[in-house]
Amino acid sequence: MTSRLERSALLVVAAFLLLLPSPVQAVTPLTVAQAISTQNGSTQTVRGYVVGQPTATNTVVTSNYPNDYALAIADSATQTNTSQMLYVQIPSAFRAQWGLKTNPTLKGKQIDVTGALAAYFSHPGMTGTSAFALASGGPQEPPPGGTSPWDSTYYAPAIGQSGAQLKTTLHGIIDGNTTLSYAQVWSALQDTDQDPANTANVIELYTGRSISKSNYGGSAGQWNREHVFAQSRGGFDTSAGPGTDLHHLRAEDVTVNGTRGNKDFDNGGSAVSGCTDCWTDADSFEPRDAVKGDVARMLFYMAVRYEGDDAFNNLELSTVSGSAVPRLGDLDILLQWNAADPVDAFEMRRNDRIHAAYQGNRNPFVDHPEWAESIW
Repeated sequence: MTSRLERSALLVVAAFLLLLPSPVQAVTPLTVAQAISTQNGSTQTVRGYVVGQPTATNTVVTSNYPNDYALAIADSATQTNTSQMLYVQIPSAFRAQWGLKTNPTLKGKQIDVTGALAAYFSHPGMTGTSAFALASGGPQEPPPGGTSPWDSTYYAPAIGQSGAQLKTTLHGIIDGNTTLSYAQVWSALQDTDQDPANTANVIELYTGRSISKSNYGGSAGQWNREHVFAQSRGGFDTSAGPGTDLHHLRAEDVTVNGTRGNKDFDNGGSAVSGCTDCWTDADSFEPRDAVKGDVARMLFYMAVRYEGDDAFNNLELSTVSGSAVPRLGDLDILLQWNAADPVDAFEMRRNDRIHAAYQGNRNPFVDHPEWAESIW
């Protein structure tokens, strides 16, 4: 039997427990609609999908992001009405991890943001943002690679692999693609290289110039078809195959294309006329910084897609300039460029269009740029 003293002690403990505060319950984030209607300066956590970057009161861009200063979030990942969006200020400490210019793959992801509900860009917004997190409870920082919407389908056989095994598996995934004639490349490039700010134009790879889609040909001032893996260096022609593979064919100024010729890619040289921030010497060409990663990833694709098992040469990348056919360099520099120039919205759209509308295959190094370091 319990003694009177023991019963008294139990009563004291019970009374003490009643005085303890209840466990704090997790706060349910506000929806974007709730945040828009609660612009009172209070600090709140809001959950929404990243839909773009606000650049003015009624303007949200969804590609070619100008900087890492702001996000627009909405209750739907497909929302296009700015009145249904919350504009979120990104303080400097968070821009490298959460800005869309640096991390364009954040678009479409659901995130939680914490800050003061106050106007931003004269629009319902959040300022002084103090926390960002993926709504799934994942890591605070988006991963530098390793995830893609195609991982569970297109790339499923390659997930978890590395080195030579990964290269072999990727080759099996991306070969057997639909091929185009060289004449068909003209119209295809007008789609894949379309200027997002002017749909009547294409963007030239090296110059960055926006030029009319119809102004193509072989004369100075026109654009033509640049083989990033030079034909003579790969030992192929313009019959259907590597010579017409859109994953390394780009619109380029006729004169600048001639200057690049069949040179390797490397740093340094003299300035190229008509191509700002481009450099060349006797055996190499250096493109502008904004497309160095693009160039590298196109060449990585070619070295994996063409392995000598389909009547074409086994294309490889070399660690020296001026190497023999069918090799192109400089691999060490290309790996540096891949790391320094992240995949952008233009590249992602291009990959999607080639896959969906023309060849039925993807460039794995646009979806997974980190695979280059794993293979080479």
